[in-house]
Amino acid sequence: MAERALSFGAVAEAYERYRPGYPAELAEKVLDYAGAPVAEALEIGAGTGKATRLFAGRGIAVTATDPDPAMLAELRKHLPAGVETRRGALEDLRPDRRYGLVYSAAALHWTDPAGRWPRIAALLAPGGVFASFGGPVDLADPVVQKAIDEAQAPFLESAEFPSPDGTPPGNALQWPGTELEQSELFADVRQVVVRQRTRLSADELIGLLATVSAYLILPVSVRERVFRRIRQVLPETVELVADHTAHLARRR
Repeated sequence: MAERALSFGAVAEAYERYRPGYPAELAEKVLDYAGAPVAEALEIGAGTGKATRLFAGRGIAVTATDPDPAMLAELRKHLPAGVETRRGALEDLRPDRRYGLVYSAAALHWTDPAGRWPRIAALLAPGGVFASFGGPVDLADPVVQKAIDEAQAPFLESAEFPSPDGTPPGNALQWPGTELEQSELFADVRQVVVRQRTRLSADELIGLLATVSAYLILPVSVRERVFRRIRQVLPETVELVADHTAHLARRR
């Protein structure tokens, strides 16, 4: 898993270019849940700042953290000077101050499960909010999705990341809500879905796939062959289902 977690820096510019941004509604859901103004927030696994700008744009002083210096360098190109950046994974962070909001966008599954929730709780003020959001990006057309799956099957079974705690996809409550409900450190766990659709050209979809860790860890020659096979089965444009499942909880 560590290899996949640290694979993004080599494609930081492509990550910023091709990965979809987050809808404003996500920030609204988080801040409505908070129920009071949030002055400072800490982001775990900020990447190139796709989610950072959601909260920084609302006047919140965000400290954006990421273990990959190349991702942080790309983030700094696109965000206001007021955003503080800090290199480090969750396991490297020290609770030198406590925040009203700690959040992670499509990155929490890269953190070490051993001690994950005590570490996050130590970074939150009492009553502070934790938020995690993300979700798979799928093709809206199942026929096109099946064609992609068949094209890559000889080299890659699936690009999806399985649920860290084994929660089945059809379960009403998904991870990390399942773990948050079991933790004595958090209360008022909620799960909400924010729907998002986007349309890309075939080449843009290939650019997006080239930022996915399951492809990044393939040998270069194999990766290029996989992308050629996928490109051959794509129509000129595709619609993506990029719904975001958000999990919210409050520090006891």
